[in-house]
Amino acid sequence: MSEWLISIAGTPEGARLATLLALTSAIAHALFGALQKGRHDPWLTRGAIDFWLIIISAPVALFLVPWPDAQTAAFLAGALVIHFFYKLTMALAYERAAYTVVYPVVRGTGPLVTVAAAAVIFGEHFTAVQWSGVACLSGGILLLALRNLSEEELDPRALKIGLAWACLGGILVAVYTTYDAYAIRATPDPFTFLAWFFFVTAMDFPGLAYWRYKRAAVQPDVAPLMMRGLLGAVIAWVSFGGVMMATRLDKVGEAAVLRETSTVFAALIGWFVLKERVGPRRLALMALIAAGAVIVEMGG
Repeated sequence: MSEWLISIAGTPEGARLATLLALTSAIAHALFGALQKGRHDPWLTRGAIDFWLIIISAPVALFLVPWPDAQTAAFLAGALVIHFFYKLTMALAYERAAYTVVYPVVRGTGPLVTVAAAAVIFGEHFTAVQWSGVACLSGGILLLALRNLSEEELDPRALKIGLAWACLGGILVAVYTTYDAYAIRATPDPFTFLAWFFFVTAMDFPGLAYWRYKRAAVQPDVAPLMMRGLLGAVIAWVSFGGVMMATRLDKVGEAAVLRETSTVFAALIGWFVLKERVGPRRLALMALIAAGAVIVEMGG
């Protein structure tokens, strides 16, 4: 499988598979964000997800793929640091503001930085048409966040803090997207990087979540929390694994932009599942986001 994936990288077949993986990742990531923002404390939910990621990934990493060489191990150490701070900012943002406010801000600030970084690091260049698509997508995402913010009824100070953490989270999305793409391309076997990535980067939050659980005034039931964590771990493999493999097969910038259509799916989840309000203006902005992604994909 690894040899076949490496052989189609940079080919039309690889580009088609990368598009499919990026869009699948978008749907999965919207579900992943909704799980973390659901009725459980976001810190505890993330801890439960990472606990199951360790359980699921350990057999694959230890027995089914080649062990990482020194270079891959160094990349994994860097990924652990970057993703820890990303998870930290997301938990802090979700703790203070609504899902439909936080999620678009995080996803809207990432594509522009990622595309620019991909131009410098990977030598990728977007056409003028594709840049207009990026503008539509990022602009639509950020306008969606502003629209959601105008209707938010939480404490203004908490909202400002939540938005600040969300903006930092968006920057870290660009950082980890670019870093992970570079790492998986430099690793001889992409499945080695993926399996060990999920195994290693999940080792931080379970301990932090347990610490918070023991000190909580009201401790939630463990069973539903762990069920949510198991579902989140499976979705995480699809979401993060899908986009990383997409960046291995085709352009990093295009994969990053397509993945941000997750905002559309997140809005739908917020509407139908979390019972958050969605009106005609939000629907129009969702259409603008989707149109931007189509322009980027077709304008290359």
